[in-house]
Amino acid sequence: MINHTFAICAYKESQYLEDCIKSVLYQTIKSKCIICTSTPNLHIEKLALKYNLPLYIRERKDDENSISEDWNFAISQVNTEYCTLAHQDDIYLNNYTKSILREINNSSKPLIIFSDYAELRGSSTTINGLNLKIKRLMQKPFKLKLLRKSKFIRRLILSFGTPICCPSVCFSKKNLIEPYFSSKLKCSLDWLAWTTISNYIGDFIYINKVLMKHRIHKSSETSNLIEKNIRQNEDYYMFCKFWNKPIAKILVKAYSFSLKYNNR
Repeated sequence: MINHTFAICAYKESQYLEDCIKSVLYQTIKSKCIICTSTPNLHIEKLALKYNLPLYIRERKDDENSISEDWNFAISQVNTEYCTLAHQDDIYLNNYTKSILREINNSSKPLIIFSDYAELRGSSTTINGLNLKIKRLMQKPFKLKLLRKSKFIRRLILSFGTPICCPSVCFSKKNLIEPYFSSKLKCSLDWLAWTTISNYIGDFIYINKVLMKHRIHKSSETSNLIEKNIRQNEDYYMFCKFWNKPIAKILVKAYSFSLKYNNR
């Protein structure tokens, strides 16, 4: 029985969507796959038809935070126990599902399962950039199985930022409470989600392997939010959940230093 689904979040007319679809379909262990969008168009419809994938369309309201609603909608359409939110610009290596399911089978109560990743800039793949080195350093405690259940360790790590790559995350739906993503934030909503989930009883499972490639490009929504200074404001909001305001201001300045690489 297939117990894992890739829910691909498609937005407008991405030139990278088909590559993402291929990467999730050509896994060594097959998963279910669906496409979800709030911006239906001929490009998305043709690809769904070409690869025989279910297409779910969410009606968008003008005054809503569409990112959180899009992500929550996509997860709500999944009828398997485990779900990965696949971002349309990203690529999954063909052993992603196999590695995820292996770790799930070794856990009594998984919450989220996430992996190391590479950055994809144009046709170039980076595995040892500054941001990646910092995130791997932050993730080191997650390598120890004894610390998977530690709420203290999770919150300590998250108090300095989020090293968890959102599209690498597999959610254990039976152990989590929907909706996962808050409409309060547009960019740091994944950081807020991990912070909320960090209080649950269960395992944060980190796979110390590069299982996907996260694309960095100037037209991405993350790049747009950084350009508008929304990301920095939301990061300050998140740091204030762990620290007093003076310390939060210092941390957000250090944290924002790495953001400039997103637009290079």
